[in-house]
Amino acid sequence: MGHVEIPDTDISGQIGLTGAPRTRTAASRSRNAALEQLWRTPTAERAHPERPRSRKRPGRHFPLLLLADVLGLGGPAWLVQEAGDQPAPLITASLSALAWAVVRSARGRYAQRLPGSTGGASVATGDWLLLLGVLAVLLTVSGQSLDPAVAVMALVPGLALTLLISGLRQWTAYARRRLVVRRVLVVGHAAGVDRAVNLLNSLKDHTYTVAAAIPVGTTALSCEAPVPGRLAATPAEDDLSTVLGGAFAHDADLVLVAPGPELAEERLRRLSWGLHDSGVPLCVLSAVSETAASRVRLSSVAGLTLLHIAPPLRSGPQPLLKTLVDRTGAVFGLLSLAPLLLVIAMAVRLTSPGPVFHRQTRHGLHSRPFTMWKFRTMVVDAETRKAQLGAANEAEGPMFKMRSDPRVTRVGRTLRRASLDELPQLINVLRGEMSLVGPRPPLPEEVSRYDEREHRRLAVKPGLTGLWQVSGRSDLSWQETVSLDLWYVDNWTVAADMGLLARTLRAVTNGRGAY
Repeated sequence: MGHVEIPDTDISGQIGLTGAPRTRTAASRSRNAALEQLWRTPTAERAHPERPRSRKRPGRHFPLLLLADVLGLGGPAWLVQEAGDQPAPLITASLSALAWAVVRSARGRYAQRLPGSTGGASVATGDWLLLLGVLAVLLTVSGQSLDPAVAVMALVPGLALTLLISGLRQWTAYARRRLVVRRVLVVGHAAGVDRAVNLLNSLKDHTYTVAAAIPVGTTALSCEAPVPGRLAATPAEDDLSTVLGGAFAHDADLVLVAPGPELAEERLRRLSWGLHDSGVPLCVLSAVSETAASRVRLSSVAGLTLLHIAPPLRSGPQPLLKTLVDRTGAVFGLLSLAPLLLVIAMAVRLTSPGPVFHRQTRHGLHSRPFTMWKFRTMVVDAETRKAQLGAANEAEGPMFKMRSDPRVTRVGRTLRRASLDELPQLINVLRGEMSLVGPRPPLPEEVSRYDEREHRRLAVKPGLTGLWQVSGRSDLSWQETVSLDLWYVDNWTVAADMGLLARTLRAVTNGRGAY
C-alpha cells in the first residue's frame, strides 16, 4: 500500500486499509493470488451463440399457489353455475379452473419473485380479463350456450381470492424485509459516499445502516462514518483486500458502491468478481434518484446494462380512478363527519370573535390559484400581524412557521394538533381543486420564490394529506419537504395513495410536527 502526498497541502493519507484484519488462511492467500493473476490477464469478449435463454424457476410456494388458484376459481364457479341452472356446471367449472392455472403459469405468476417485482391488483386483474377472453373463445368453438352474466359472476370469487393471496404475499414479503437489517459498507468517490451516507442516515424508513465508508483518493469525507481505509485514485492490486478488510472489520454484509470516474467500468467489474467470489453481496448506486422501483426495468443490450424508466402517471386509468376516489371520498367524508364539523364550527365561533372558516388563496395544479377552505385557527387580523413576526420565523425556505405562534387561538391549537382544521378542504376536493393525497398547497408568495425544481411540486393537484404529513409535517426542513413532494409527484399510484391515507390516521393520532 502506498503513501500519497498531495503537493502544496498538509493533507497526506494512507491508501489502503488501516486497522482492518486481513484474511490469513492458506486458501484465502491462494485465492487472492489467483484473483490478482486474473486481474493482470487481458480479457476479451467471447461470443456465446449456443447460450440457452434463462428461464424463471417455480417459486417455493408453487404447489400451494396453483392449488389455491384452481380450487379458488373452480369451486365457486361450480356453485354459482349450479345455482343458475347452467348446463354441465362441473365440466365448465373444471375447464375454467384449468384455463386459469394455464394463464397464470404462462405469465410467470408462479415463478420466483425478485425484490421490487410487481404482483398486485393490476397484475391479477389483467390475468383475469385474459381468462375471460380465453373462455369466450373456447365457448364459441365448442358451441356451448351459457348465460354471460352468470358466467362472469362465477369467475369473480376466483379473482377475489387471487387478489387476497397476492396482497398477503406482498405484505409478508414487506414484513420480512423490515425485519432484516443490512450493515452497509459504502465505497466510492467522496461526493458519492457523502451523499449515500447522509441519505441513508437521515431517513429511517429502510433497513440499511451504514457500517463504514471507504472513499477513493484522499478527499476528506463530510459524513459521519468510520473510514477503515481508502482506495487509490487509480486501480491498484489491493483494491479487493482493502474493501474486504473494511467489510470484515465492521461486520458489513453488503458493499454499496457509488461509482465515479475513479471507480467505474473495468475497475468496478474486477472488484465485483472478488466480492462475489468471497461471498460478499454487491450493490451499485444508480445516478437516478427519487424513482420508485416499480418504474424501473432492467435490460442488457450489446453488453450494456440499461435502466428503462417509465414516465410518471399523468393519463390513463389510474388518474381517472384517483379522481373517482377523490370525489367519492369527499362526499362520504362530508356526510359522515357532518356532526363533527358542526361541533368544531360552534367551538370556533363561540371561543373567539370572527368567522368560522378561513378562506385563503392557494396555488394548485399547474399553479392555478383557488380558494382553500379551513376552520379558522388564528385571530382575525393574523395576516396583518404576520409581517411583525418575520424575525421569529422558524422555517427555512419560503414557508412561515412558528412553534408558539401568538396568533393561534386556544381552540385553534387543538385543531391544528389533530389536523381537524383541514377537514373543510374536503369541499375543495369535491370541487376538483384538490386531491385527498398530494403535496401541500402553497401560498402565492411561496410560489413566487420557487425555483425550477420546486415548481415541479405543482405538476399534480395538492392534497389534503401527503408524504409531508406522515413524515413529520412542520418538523421537516424545506428541502426535505420538497424532496418528499417531488418523490410523490413522479411516483404516485392509487395503491400508494391508499397507504398514505392509512398512515395519515397514525400521524394525526400522535400529532408530531403539527403546530
